[in-house]
Order: sequence, then structure tokens, then C-alpha cells
Amino acid sequence: MQSTSSHRTMPFRSAAVTLVTLLCALAVGGCVSAKSHQRTLGELQAAKKQSAQQEAQLTGLRESFDMEAAQRKTAEDQAASLAKELEDLKGRSEQLNGELVAARNQIADLEQQRASDSASAQEEIGKLRQQAASMEAEAAQIAKEREQLRQEEARLAATLEQERAAKEAKEAEIKRLVRTQEELSKSLQDEISKGNVTIQQIRDRLTINLVDQVLFDSGQAEVKPAGQKVLKHVSDLLKTVTDKQIRIEGHTDNVPISAKLQSRYRTNWELSTARATSVVRYLIDQGGVNSQHLSAVGYADTQPVASNDTEEGRSANRRIEIVLYPKDLKETADQVETSPAVTQ
Repeated sequence: MQSTSSHRTMPFRSAAVTLVTLLCALAVGGCVSAKSHQRTLGELQAAKKQSAQQEAQLTGLRESFDMEAAQRKTAEDQAASLAKELEDLKGRSEQLNGELVAARNQIADLEQQRASDSASAQEEIGKLRQQAASMEAEAAQIAKEREQLRQEEARLAATLEQERAAKEAKEAEIKRLVRTQEELSKSLQDEISKGNVTIQQIRDRLTINLVDQVLFDSGQAEVKPAGQKVLKHVSDLLKTVTDKQIRIEGHTDNVPISAKLQSRYRTNWELSTARATSVVRYLIDQGGVNSQHLSAVGYADTQPVASNDTEEGRSANRRIEIVLYPKDLKETADQVETSPAVTQ
């Protein structure tokens, strides 16, 4: 939790630096144009929004770790209760064994008296034999229950160990992703400050969002020189990641492909897929990223992050997302169901 909190402060510092820079610019430049003023206000609002998002993510991580601690405490209480019950049964078993020995001794004594052919002695012997058989059956049942309790205790101990190991592994994975996010934020600081790139971490899933104008010209799927520079910074870090799958997602707005481009990209599906594939090819050929870790997919306009009713919203929806997620397919499926599909 400590490392997660420290990583969350980076966007806050970035927002603060942006605020100070803007205030200084206002102090030096005096009056500014209405357009510059609006842009400044927009950047301030974006900084505040990013700060609020990071605070919400930190709160979610804390709640998650608290919940895991409560579950572990419940399992430990169950293990302690089972251990006490096992000890009680052990004491009862020892008591029954003592009574069984005494009964057998009585039987032996009475059998020695059989020579007297005492009817009462024979009856007593029968009763004692029945008692002995009953106690033997009860002792066998207790032994069976003791074995079941031992197995349950062992299972709970194994479960607790697995949960502890899983928690430690998850915390270590989150710390690694925090470092990756910090390094990406540092190398892409200029593009992040312009609003062209955003980076978001949710538990063990990291998403890099790049607006399409950074990578592509309008209606094109070839990565332009400015976009190659951004992808170079990204690939320098991605090629060091060996424990994650990296999915490149292409997204568009809902504006249909123009008639002059339909011979190349019939719909936004083809365009989004082609753009995702172009990024994958660059990461492999120019960035040196292992192709076994990469995949490409096009979503067209099916996963918008903003309304397509405004130009600003459509611009936000035209993007490439680079998503790092666990290699374990079951864990990946769970993350896809519980985490947002896209980020801003």
C-alpha cells in the first residue's frame, strides 16, 4: 500500500507543476487572449480531474487490501476453532479408551467366575460386552472425525498460505506496474502535458491511451514520424516487460468512412484494426518488443469514452490503447469483467 500511495502522488505533483507554470505565465504575460485563457482553464480542469481520478483509485486499492485482510482473519479464526474441537475430541477419545480398558478388565474378572455358573454373572457379562462394543464403535467414529478435522485443518492451512502468497505476488505485481507507469509518465511527460497521452493503472492492469492525431494522419493507418517518436519511448519500456500480455486496441468515433477512403477501409472496423496492427508492427520491427507478448484488435466505435455528439468527444474516442494485463487467461477474463474497458 505504501508504494501505491507514493505512485499516486506523481499525477498530483504534475498537476501542481502545471498550475504553477500557468500562474507564472499569467504573471509574466499580463493580459492574454480569450483563447489562451480558455486553454489555461481547460488544462487546470484536466489537472484537477486527473488528481481526483488518482485519489479514487488509491481509495479503491485500500478498500481491496482491507477486504483481503478481513477474509484472512476469518480463515484464521476458523482454523483456531477447528484446532480446539480437535483437542476436545482427543480428550474424549482418551477417556473412552480408559473406560474400554476398565470394561474389558471387568469382563475378564467375570469370566473367571463362570465356573460358578452364576446366571447374574452371565447377564452382567453380556451387558458389559454390549457396552464395550458400543464404546468401540464410538471410539472408531471419533477417530474418523479426528482424521476429517485434521484434513480440514490442513486444507485451511494450505488455503491461508495460498492466499498469503497470492497477496504478496499481487502486491509485487502492482509495485512493478507502478514503476512502469512512473517511467512512462517521465518519458512521455511532454505528450501527457499536451493531453495527447494518458496512463492509468487499475490493480494489475495498466493502460496507455494515445489520441489518434499523435500517431496517424486523418483517415490513415500508417504511423507518422511524430507518432513513431512517442512509440519509441513506449517500446523502450515494453520490451523489458516479460510477465504481461500486451494488447493494442484500435478505437474510432462513429463517423462513417468517407467515400474516397472506402476502397481502402470500408468501415471503421477495418480502419481501427489496421491502426492497431500498424502499432504492433512498429513495436516489433522498430521497438524490439517480443512478438509473443503482443496482440492487436480493432473495436471501431463500440467502446467510446465520450459522447460522439461533439467534436471534443469524437476526438477522445479516436485513440489507440496499449493494455498490459496478466498472462493468466482466467485472471485476465476476471479483470475484463470488473475493470473499465477504456480509460481517459
